[in-house]
Order: sequence, then structure tokens, then C-alpha cells
Amino acid sequence: MTTVGILGGGQLARMLALSGAPLGLRFLVMDNTADACAGQFVPMVVGDYRDETALAEFASRIDVATFDFENVPADSAEWLAQRVPVFPNPRALAVAQDRLAEKTLFRELGIGVPAFAAIDTRADLDAALAVIGAPSILKTRRLGYDGKGQFRIRTLADADAAWVALSGNTHGLILEAFVPFERELSVVAARGRDGEFRAWPLTENWHEHGILSASLAPAHVAPALAAHALDYARRVGEALDYVGVFALELFLRDGELLANEMAPRVHNSGHWTIEGSETSQFQNHLRAVLGLPLGDTRMLGHACMLNWIGDLPDANVVLNEPGGHWHDYGKAPRDGRKVGHATVRADSAEQLASALQRVGIALGREAQVAPAIQALR
Repeated sequence: MTTVGILGGGQLARMLALSGAPLGLRFLVMDNTADACAGQFVPMVVGDYRDETALAEFASRIDVATFDFENVPADSAEWLAQRVPVFPNPRALAVAQDRLAEKTLFRELGIGVPAFAAIDTRADLDAALAVIGAPSILKTRRLGYDGKGQFRIRTLADADAAWVALSGNTHGLILEAFVPFERELSVVAARGRDGEFRAWPLTENWHEHGILSASLAPAHVAPALAAHALDYARRVGEALDYVGVFALELFLRDGELLANEMAPRVHNSGHWTIEGSETSQFQNHLRAVLGLPLGDTRMLGHACMLNWIGDLPDANVVLNEPGGHWHDYGKAPRDGRKVGHATVRADSAEQLASALQRVGIALGREAQVAPAIQALR
């Protein structure tokens, strides 16, 4: 029986293990915290990702390794790859960890990106602002996620405050032009060991305070635009010789797609695929990592994923819906923490809009469901 090792023990590892059970797989998770939620029913090795003793124990008990999140040190992934197969490859992980390397790759592949510049000194920031202007966003090159590690420069007078806030970061900074986007979209795609490429329908996303709030699939866009987005994702997958599932986040502005970032793992905006598609992102990731045939990514109707941040609302409201599905991550409530999600699926856009309206009213979350309802109508 094959044992899959997962570096990182959060909800993504938890859902990977759930999806892998029908394939007869065993799992081992490594995380630096003993209370990681995947460890509630998956065996764990607890240790720092740079601890070679813990990594050696982890490697000795698995047949193949993958990731739950992208901030696992790339050198640890390289160390592990010398002992067991690791997918996606450490280079893909390293590129996705560095916003400058990532944006540079996009530009080299002919993928549209906002203007950007590397920032190492205060003088670099002034020089970049003279070209890029304001509004713009100063970001850490590494380790930022869910809106963390960012400072919005609304006017040039904000430069001092931005520098004070982020200059202590040891991994360098990047300045990016602010994109007054009309819509946020994502491509969630899978690429097999043999280069086979499959993608789920384009998804539209809405964020609150930098954290994903809702995802709707399929996004209502022109077929040519959807094809363009999938082509971008295919270019990235091929350039990195990627194996597994990844997400490419995009902004739509004036009919043009601009790449924001990629995530080298299963992605929050693809959670709807568990109930909303023939094969979920989680099972296709495992299929790819193991060299199995990829599953069909066609949708089963229309779907909307609602993220639960901070605490969980009443599950009965969602479960009372014919197409309602509930996911509790087993996490303690905490401000800004992803503690679960729900997916509502329906055969038509009209039925989904009605179901979301009922859920929103019953939970007092009308504002969270409103953008998706508007998009459906």
C-alpha cells in the first residue's frame, strides 16, 4: 500500500487524505505544530521543516511526498527530493515562494502582469515609485499570504510608512502597481507526470480583508477569455515541468487578464470541485503525484463555495439545502482563521442564486453571498 507524505498539516492536507482514501492510500503528515488539523485522523511527524532528523523520519515512512502549503522551505524540499520522489518539484515551489521570481517568469512566458520592481533599499522604493506611481502595493517577496506582508501605498506620502512597516523583512520586497480590476478569477489546473493537462472551469472569486470569501463556478465570461486563461495556466505548468494541482490567480481589467500569483498546491478557490465536478482537485492532485490517469474535470451544474472565517455558522442551514455540503476543518475559532467552508450546488444558475439567497438570509450573511448572486443573475 502506497503512503503519501504531506508537508504541512492544515485543512488542505486533511482534504487530500479524505479524497485519497477511496484510492487505498495511506498518509503521513509532517507539521511544526502538534495540533495541526490533519493530524486529527492522519498520522503525524511533528518537527521543524528544516530539522533533518524529523525530515529523515518522515522520508523513511513514505513513498512519495507533496505539499499542503507553499511556504515549506525550498531547501528542505530539495533535501527530501534526494531521498523520495517529490511533486511538485522543488523548483516550482521555489519560484512560487518568491513574488519577484514568479512575476519574472510570467513576463517571460508572455503572460500579462502589473508593473513591478525589486526593492532592496529605501532609494529603490523612491525610484520605483517614480516609475510605477501610486496607488501601488509594497509586498514581501516571500511568506505573505491572505493579505499579510503587504502595505497599500495610496499616495507617495505613504512611502515612509510602507518602508517602516516592511523593511525589516529579510527576504526582500517587491513593489507592484495597484490593479483597479473589475473581477478576480482563478484557473485551477492539474498536470500529470506524463504532461497531461486538465483544468476546471474558470472560477470567479471575492475577498474580504485579503481572505477569500466566496468562489463561484463556472465564471460567466466569454469562451475566448476562458480559453486565454487556461492557456496561461498551461504555459506555467509546462515551463515548471509541474506535477500536481496548482492555481493561477488572475485580475480582469478592461478585457485584459493580468496574473497576480500562482499557488503550487490545491487551492481554496477549487474547494467547490469536491461536490461540483466529476473529479475533485484533491483526488486529481493525488492521481498526478502517483502517476495515475487524471480524472475528468467537467462540472456537475453550478457551484458556489463560501469560506467560513473566524468561526462556524449554523451547519443546519446549509445541510437543509438539497445541494448543500458542509466542511468543518476541526479548528478552534480565531479571528482571521479559515475554520471551514460550505459548497452549494445546483443544476441551474437560477436555482443556485435562490439557494444562496436562502442561506445568506438564514445565516445573516447576505453581504457574503450577494456578489455571487449578482453574478448568477
